[in-house]
Amino acid sequence: MSISNRILGKKNVNGRPHIEAVTPGAALPGGEVRILGSGFRAPDLRRPQVRFGEMEGSVVISSDDFVVARVPEGAASGSVVISTDGHSSNAEPIKVATTIADNLHPVTNPALDVEGNVYVTFSGSRGQKVPVSIFKIDTNYNVKPFLTEMMNATAIAFDREGEMYVTSRFDGAVYKVAPNGTMSAYAESMGVATGLAFDREQNLYVGDRSGTIFKVARDRQIFVFATIEPSVSAYHLAVGPQGDLFVSGPTTSSFDSVYKIDPHGAVTVFYRGLGRPQGLAFDREGNLYVAASRAGKRGIVKITPDGTAALAVAGSSLVGLAFAPGRSAVLATTSAIHHLAWDVQGQPLIELS
Repeated sequence: MSISNRILGKKNVNGRPHIEAVTPGAALPGGEVRILGSGFRAPDLRRPQVRFGEMEGSVVISSDDFVVARVPEGAASGSVVISTDGHSSNAEPIKVATTIADNLHPVTNPALDVEGNVYVTFSGSRGQKVPVSIFKIDTNYNVKPFLTEMMNATAIAFDREGEMYVTSRFDGAVYKVAPNGTMSAYAESMGVATGLAFDREQNLYVGDRSGTIFKVARDRQIFVFATIEPSVSAYHLAVGPQGDLFVSGPTTSSFDSVYKIDPHGAVTVFYRGLGRPQGLAFDREGNLYVAASRAGKRGIVKITPDGTAALAVAGSSLVGLAFAPGRSAVLATTSAIHHLAWDVQGQPLIELS
């Protein structure tokens, strides 16, 4: 049965459930997906059974032509099947992220070095001294302490040479961190320093969540690049394929914006209508991905260059993402890091050189 037939209300002639689409096509365990199709309602009005591979998911809402189901813990990438009245539907694919590290406290995007190692913060509450500020997750998913001496490590970014830079929202500074974990101050006195991003000329942008975006030149001169509305938690920065700086930052509104700042510092609203937008990343096609809520649903929202938005990954508590080699992504929640084998390729760093 086609989508047009479903919309027109035509019945499933053979009485068997049929899945036409699963949206979004990727999720974290616990995320809610919407399954569109027909024949989902049993004659006795019992809820259908939804299976993600061999595991049963919980049904949140059901009707004859759609079901909202929650991806169960332990589910893996595979297929979704709906069963009702003794009949099973066709199988539709879904990508499910796997947890690679937990008991963490990231507050924005993870970061990857050129070898594919993942770095993630244990940020802690304001003024809290934690035993480990940054953890390193190697390509075999072994988790090791990397940096121990920073208060409230927030955002991580690598420059073209592979050098690591980290903001501390505690002292308003950016630190340069060597491969052995030693650190030195790179730029200071930048308020509540949160987000970080490099442009193609290797200027560093730093978000002070009280309302200022700073630009730090390669000679370490610091300029006020732009001012925007203050954030209640943090700014998150990413440089787009045309060299514009994109900024998100939750406010007291539930209808927040992603800002675009051109190379001259002019600020415009790129997209408005997100709840608590946080970490940002671009794919090779110039689409922007944001950890946010849209229309009451939390996950990773994809925004095309023309401003069309849709949920791309379902999942609660997401705060950021980073694209990884091999068409995959590393997703950060408030307490864990997940790997998603995805059909999306991230923006290559060479385009920023």
